[in-house]
Amino acid sequence: MRASFELLESTDPDIHAAVLAEEQRQRTSLELIPSENYAFPETYATNASAFTNKYAEGYPGRRYYGGQEFTDRIETLAVERAKALFRAEHANVQPLSGSPMNQAVYMACLNPGDAVLAMDLSHGGHLTHGAPVSAMGRIFNFERYKTSPPDGRIDYDAVHELARKVRPKIVLCGHSSYPRELDYARFRAIADDVGALTMADVSHIGGLIAGGALANPVDAGFDIVTTTTHKSMRGPRGGLILCKAALAKKIDQAVFPGMQGGPHMHTVAGVAVTLLLASQPAFKVYAQQVIRNARKLADELQQRGCTLITGGTENHLMVIDTLSSFGIDGRVAETALDAAGLTVNKQVIPDDPRPPLRPSGIRLGTPAMTTRGMKEEQMTQVADWIVRSLRAAEDESALRRIQDEVRALCAKFPVPGLD
Repeated sequence: MRASFELLESTDPDIHAAVLAEEQRQRTSLELIPSENYAFPETYATNASAFTNKYAEGYPGRRYYGGQEFTDRIETLAVERAKALFRAEHANVQPLSGSPMNQAVYMACLNPGDAVLAMDLSHGGHLTHGAPVSAMGRIFNFERYKTSPPDGRIDYDAVHELARKVRPKIVLCGHSSYPRELDYARFRAIADDVGALTMADVSHIGGLIAGGALANPVDAGFDIVTTTTHKSMRGPRGGLILCKAALAKKIDQAVFPGMQGGPHMHTVAGVAVTLLLASQPAFKVYAQQVIRNARKLADELQQRGCTLITGGTENHLMVIDTLSSFGIDGRVAETALDAAGLTVNKQVIPDDPRPPLRPSGIRLGTPAMTTRGMKEEQMTQVADWIVRSLRAAEDESALRRIQDEVRALCAKFPVPGLD
């Protein structure tokens, strides 16, 4: 791989320079976006492997191209490891990422116009959960439940009432910015009452579930569970669908040939490696530390006057209402923190009156910092930097001083695979 990198330098020095610069950015800043992480170093080898060259349309033992001895081997390993890790009856490891993963489930289980009950985007849901701007939102009838003021948590009685009114074909739970654990048993009871399938999109917390730090919807009897394979799982960017055996054929046909052609076999190889590593005791320790770090960071932020949506966190992420806490919108906050070496993303809050590119908050989390080996002690320091940066959002010299402090800490915690 090093020889290939040197070849890139001579062939395309502009791209080579951008790669080096991004590596340096990741080393010298703190990654706080909760959906980002540092991949296991082993996946760099698989993603740059000869599997990049191979088409493998179909499934193991049923391919449309020859030369499949080793593609069948890695996909079978990935499937069996996924089933064992999540205690699932069936697994499909071919989705290219989270959006096609969820789209395949909808196409497998619904007809156009069918109703799905899912979380509203501004209340913590995801774009692929039927947001009006998404393609699936135009094909299917997504009805959206919201969190309830003043605590910003899910009101399960209200969800149940809405389900009885809507009579959805799927009850979907999952989130991209909801800081609390989900009550899968309640969602299952709601779905059973209205005769719906249960689907959980655990893309953000798939690694934390694999590591035993959060509850597993498979154990609650969910029909379908989807998760991306990066984020908290630390694998390559891909998708994974887990389901009951009765739905296996529909799901597989929806993925291929329904939604996509040949799977990216270099990614499938990386997913297989990731699932093996996520089954090890060290990963369980990691998953628990992610949760401890998040709770510590949330507590420290609140002690410094930050308003957090739901008043804290039970998982890996938190959302700060920067408008009420500091008088600045999420874009200003994101820019200031970037200048200080702290990478977050602007984030809407429930029923946010502001537009998505100038929302009222920011979203942050602890998976990447934990991957570097940081613990509660460092979370106290990070909370201090966040608050100092947001209070000095227009002071470039103050932000540069914080950036110097951030870089000094980063030097003590190498990035796996880069250092």
